[in-house]
Amino acid sequence: MNNIDSLRHHIINLLTKAEAHVDLQDALKNFPRNLRGRKPEGSPHTPWQLLEHIRIAQWDILEFSRSAKHKSPKWPDEYWPESEAPPDEKAWDRSVKQIFAELEAMCALVRDPKHDLFASIPHGDGQTLLREALLLADHNAYHLGQLVMLRRILERK
Repeated sequence: MNNIDSLRHHIINLLTKAEAHVDLQDALKNFPRNLRGRKPEGSPHTPWQLLEHIRIAQWDILEFSRSAKHKSPKWPDEYWPESEAPPDEKAWDRSVKQIFAELEAMCALVRDPKHDLFASIPHGDGQTLLREALLLADHNAYHLGQLVMLRRILERK
C-alpha cells in the first residue's frame, strides 16, 4: 500500500470507525424514541436537533465536495431543524438512513484514486477533498459526542 492509499484508508476509518470514540452506528443504534425530542435542562438542543444538524451539515460538505452547482444552506438558520422533536414516527429513521448513505458517498470520493485529495476544489477558494473529509469527520465527532452525552443524561431522568 502506497502512502496515498494508506492516507485514504485512514480517512475512511476516521469517518466510519470507532477508533478514538463511539462511531455513528453504535451511537444511533436503538436510540430510544421517547428521548429523541427531549431537552435536558440547560441543553441548547434535543437529540433530534443534533441528528438533523449532523445530516444537514454532512450533506452540505458532501455536495460542496462534488458539485459546483451546490448552494449551501443559510448559516445558521438552515443548518438546524425548527422543531425540537421529529415531525413523525419515521423522520428519525429517514435522517439516519440519509446520514449513512451520504457518509458512504464521501468515503467513495475519498477512496476513488481519480480524486486527488490535495487538489483545490475548482469551485472553492482553496478547499481540498482532504480538508472536506477531515472537516466532516471533525464535525460529526463533535456533535456525536453531544448526542451521546444527551442520551446518557436523558436516560438517568
